Amino acid sequence: MNPRLSRRAAAKGFAAAVAAPLALGACARDKTDHPTSVTQAQIDEAMRTPTEITFWTWVPGIEKEIALFEEAYPAIKVNLVNAGQGASHYSKLRTALRAVNGAPDVAQMEFQMIQSFAITEDLLDLRPYAMEGLEEKFVDFAWSQATGTGGEIWAIPQDTGPMGMLYRNDIFEAHGIEVPATWDDFAAAAEVLHGADPEVYLTNLAPSQGAFFAAMLWQAGADPFAGSDGADLRVDLESEAAVKVASYWGDLAERGLVSTDADFNDQWYQALNRGKYATWVAPAWAPTFLTTAAASTSGKWRVAPLPQWEADAPPVSSNWGGSTSVVLSTTEKEIPAAVFAQFINTDRECIETMAFEQSLYPPTRELLEDPEFTGDQLEFYGGQEVNALFAEISDTVSPDFQWAPFQDQVYADFTATVGTAFTERTDAVAALGAWRDRIVEYAEYQGFEVTGS
Repeated sequence: MNPRLSRRAAAKGFAAAVAAPLALGACARDKTDHPTSVTQAQIDEAMRTPTEITFWTWVPGIEKEIALFEEAYPAIKVNLVNAGQGASHYSKLRTALRAVNGAPDVAQMEFQMIQSFAITEDLLDLRPYAMEGLEEKFVDFAWSQATGTGGEIWAIPQDTGPMGMLYRNDIFEAHGIEVPATWDDFAAAAEVLHGADPEVYLTNLAPSQGAFFAAMLWQAGADPFAGSDGADLRVDLESEAAVKVASYWGDLAERGLVSTDADFNDQWYQALNRGKYATWVAPAWAPTFLTTAAASTSGKWRVAPLPQWEADAPPVSSNWGGSTSVVLSTTEKEIPAAVFAQFINTDRECIETMAFEQSLYPPTRELLEDPEFTGDQLEFYGGQEVNALFAEISDTVSPDFQWAPFQDQVYADFTATVGTAFTERTDAVAALGAWRDRIVEYAEYQGFEVTGS
């Protein structure tokens, strides 16, 4: 079933669920009426009319893209606000939406958060605003994540994180390890490496990194929330694919063949630099990140596709991270806001700036097929054309994956259950069931009708 959220279904059941926190977000303010169709003449007129719009984003240096837009549309001024990143950004955004004023016209939003704002009708459907032909500009999975089952365009993709495997070529060579083509190969290599050197692990399994585990589920074909529709939520963490993923990583953790360190802290950075981890199973934004996080290891890393579950099947990957530009339904300046969201994510100079200067991995086919981008040889990776590899991987990411309408809570519950099982080396499959129970309990409290597999 198509995983994307329909606007009609988003409101289903929520009128009666006024006691639920998510529902309150939809009911506490008046909606701005927006046209269902807009002519090009109306768009041209709006873009000639002096107007100010507000844009919330955490991307450093995005003033350059804003300047390009303002040069193209001199009547429109963009007020830039950095409201934080992650939970802080979304908390401030929800507070502003519920307060009826103070919300931006355009905001940056990660893919996994789109559902939670669409279901409370906080996002503007961008279809009326000259979006023809936009779908062809983006890789399939990015466009799928940004759109709805009814054809709604909830967001314009900005960057993505197709999954690959970064590995220490020097460690592999020292221990005679071949690049693992399958997850069975990966597990075997983990045993060989840690047996040969107990101070080194093939990889690190961060216990609080629900986004990584979601990417592993995605690649394996598990789709825990597929079929959810508005207030009808399907939660399936009992599928064969989901159990396989939990069992696989739980076994490696139980046997002590992977480390379970917290990530993105000083200890993790130090471990990367001293060679504690021989791989980082990570997305397309990781190669640039690693050049500063593990600068002392320059030249020692290479990149490969994800190991596969089946050796002879077509390659399959998944995505971790990436973001979009959304227009909030509270805006009264919908035309310039919609044009701005599209412009900064499709204008050639803007997308080049994001890719080359801000190191955001592009979702646009235009750049992914450009030899200047794909042919960039990175010294840190031994001269490897890393962008070209991830461009190929982008086409292997299934577009059929759905997020929960409260993915932040799903991740928190992951850490308390499956993540804890990894750390304590206990039964990860049992923890998978506990994770599901927590999700169901939270969902029912929010007023969802929950079904299983």
